[in-house]
Amino acid sequence: MLEVRNICVNYGAIKALHGVNLRVEQGEIVTLIGCNGAGKTTTLRAISGLLRPASGEIVYRGERIDTVAPHEIVRRGLVQAPEGRGIFSNMSVEENLDLGGFVRHDREGLAKDRERALSLFPRLRERLSQSAGTLSGGEQQMLAIARALLARPSLLLLDEPSLGLAPQIVQVIFNIIREINASGTTILLVEQNAHMALKVAKRAYVLEVGKVVMEGPAAELAASEEVQDAYMGRRKTTA
Repeated sequence: MLEVRNICVNYGAIKALHGVNLRVEQGEIVTLIGCNGAGKTTTLRAISGLLRPASGEIVYRGERIDTVAPHEIVRRGLVQAPEGRGIFSNMSVEENLDLGGFVRHDREGLAKDRERALSLFPRLRERLSQSAGTLSGGEQQMLAIARALLARPSLLLLDEPSLGLAPQIVQVIFNIIREINASGTTILLVEQNAHMALKVAKRAYVLEVGKVVMEGPAAELAASEEVQDAYMGRRKTTA
């Protein structure tokens, strides 16, 4: 469904990505884990068209998209819920949701998807007229994901959905991620919470300093001592 082929991304003279390769098959949850500054968000921004690779290719459903405008990428069904939620805080919850469907003209389908999103996130239904900036952190994350769903993504990019959230809310968010995937939406997940990410994903990539250094089935990476030591808080023991 998605192939990232040897992409390099620069911020001026700074090289952020050095030949990143990854793929996402239809129906999967694939996760990209790594420390702060590893290049995870840069990878997603390149895929969604917000950054232009200096070299390499990004292919979505058999067509190159690395020179396609971001709004056209959304129209093709590749949608991102950004890091930091990116909601419009001075607008209502309902207005934020309306913006999620701006590329669509099928009113009936949009109404059904809106109802589905509110069923996934019932707290939002109770707060439709409330200013989005007054929501809790968890509710803002729910709004960011719900807004992305209203664009009817075939491939949903999630950037740090658990960032700054209480553990019980993190569990709720990841349960909903599973539910979204089970309903037919493919997901590429960037996440610092490696334990939760590897638990929910089918396959995983580990990014370090702009390079993929490990990849494979998520369960195998979760069992790796190297991954456990670096990303899952395992304490090394000495003889």
